[in-house]
Amino acid sequence: MRRRYGLAAYLAGAVAARVGDEMSGPALVLAGFAVTGSAAAGSALLAGVTISAVVGGPVLGLLLDRVKRPGWLLAGALGLYGGGLGLVLLGLGRVPFGVVLGLAVAVGVAGPAVAGGWTAQLPRVVPGGVPGRANALDAMTFGAASLAGPALAGGVAEGVGAAGAVVVAGMLIWVAVPVAWGLPRVPAGRKAARGGFAAGVRFVLGTPALARATFTSVGCCVAQGVFTACVPLLGERALGGAARGAVLLSCAAGAGLVANGVLARLVVAPDAVIRLSALVQAAGLTLAATGRPAALIGAALLIGAGEGPQLTALFAVRHRESCDHLRSQIFTTGASLKITGFAVGAALAGPLAARSAPGALLLAAGVAVVAWARTPGWR
Repeated sequence: MRRRYGLAAYLAGAVAARVGDEMSGPALVLAGFAVTGSAAAGSALLAGVTISAVVGGPVLGLLLDRVKRPGWLLAGALGLYGGGLGLVLLGLGRVPFGVVLGLAVAVGVAGPAVAGGWTAQLPRVVPGGVPGRANALDAMTFGAASLAGPALAGGVAEGVGAAGAVVVAGMLIWVAVPVAWGLPRVPAGRKAARGGFAAGVRFVLGTPALARATFTSVGCCVAQGVFTACVPLLGERALGGAARGAVLLSCAAGAGLVANGVLARLVVAPDAVIRLSALVQAAGLTLAATGRPAALIGAALLIGAGEGPQLTALFAVRHRESCDHLRSQIFTTGASLKITGFAVGAALAGPLAARSAPGALLLAAGVAVVAWARTPGWR
């Protein structure tokens, strides 16, 4: 009973934190758009809150690998993340936008706690090796969050305004704080992490399977960042309102959950799933560039059908290849690289989409194709 309760609590906290995280991106985009009237401002906030993960991931991972109670550190990071979103909201329209953007960058340092930092604790919740079912359930919390988060953001924004959506996102992240606090301690006798902040990066880049999976997933995150930043414009031009664009993200998340359920019944190497999923996402982004309402829904479903299984397969590769004393660094480093890739895509999308949303989406499709192709020298 203890193990089952531990996994249930872990998953409940993961869902709350990840729904809040997935809600925060669209909510900030909508809030920036509502206050300034500019899609570029919304995408800049999204990029700001995600770009600093490139620093936050390795630092947080090293600390998690060294402390005896990693749950306490995760709880503090989540508290800062949720509260920081509220501060960003308070600053919008009241202080210069550059100050608000700088605050968003500072808040984003804690972002990897929601993704890699949390998932790295799974082996202590289900000791003896992470079974495929636990890995799939963990990955599916991202799918559930991706489904609920944007829908909540759009619904709350429609009902009480974009500011309310940001507040709800922060509160959901706070809900996960007590759950993180209670995560299991590090077992006695575990080998201490060595090598400083770069140890996780070196391990990822020096392990061929991890390096390939990371390259492909980061490239896809760049493409996803472009798509997410284009959502308000797509909603305004094709679906009758900027907030309605968040429905596209929910459609993608729903397709990802269904695709994960189908794939769980098949025996497919996770490395192959990661690459094939990139091609599926490229096809979806190409379809989205048409801008027609029905095509946009179909495009979102395709993007989700690629994104969901890719994440499950990525976690499987990380758990398979990681060593225990560097596990948190490996997961948070991978998460920070993905979040940073997403931020780069979002930052590029703002000015590009203002000129041509189809052009931005076709560029994203090209990036996903590059992510699918093998890097020279990798076999």
